[in-house]
Amino acid sequence: MTIVRWEPVRELNTLQQEMNRLFGSFFDQPGGQSAGGSPKRQWIPAMDLVEADGTYVLRADLPGLRPGDVKIEFEDGVLTISGERVTKHEQKAEGYHRIERASGSFQRSLTLPRGIDADHIEANFADGVLEVRIPVPQQRRPRRVAITAAGDAGTVEGTEAPAQPAETPAADARANADELAAAAA
Repeated sequence: MTIVRWEPVRELNTLQQEMNRLFGSFFDQPGGQSAGGSPKRQWIPAMDLVEADGTYVLRADLPGLRPGDVKIEFEDGVLTISGERVTKHEQKAEGYHRIERASGSFQRSLTLPRGIDADHIEANFADGVLEVRIPVPQQRRPRRVAITAAGDAGTVEGTEAPAQPAETPAADARANADELAAAAA
């Protein structure tokens, strides 16, 4: 019998390799492997959200799609953009082909602040870029309330409460992430 010295670093390295393998396969697209044997890549289009001139402007890069390939929905304060990009693969008897462009269906959702008027959301699609314009909701402003003291002829006026900061999609996203983390724990 051979005595082998225990090396904790080697054990941690093995654990790291197993975790990398697990997460590598976890995020692969269902359907397994492409024709070349490599894992299929899921397509997640890039999106930018900026606030300018009282409007949220969302831009999504959707190259190769037409307006009819994309669906935009707004329900319960969540804006969802979904669609599908299909690629045509050319089959040849000779030669080596490499396919790096991802395709397939996608869905991106964005939680927006309360008070968004769905009737005023506008979308434009040009040159492979979807632009969605969402009016920023009006903030509720505090109202001054006069307070009368019992038995006193004078009136005491209350002071205005400081304005609450507007909720932003980033703050809502952090709150959603915190709720998911708490639920998972």
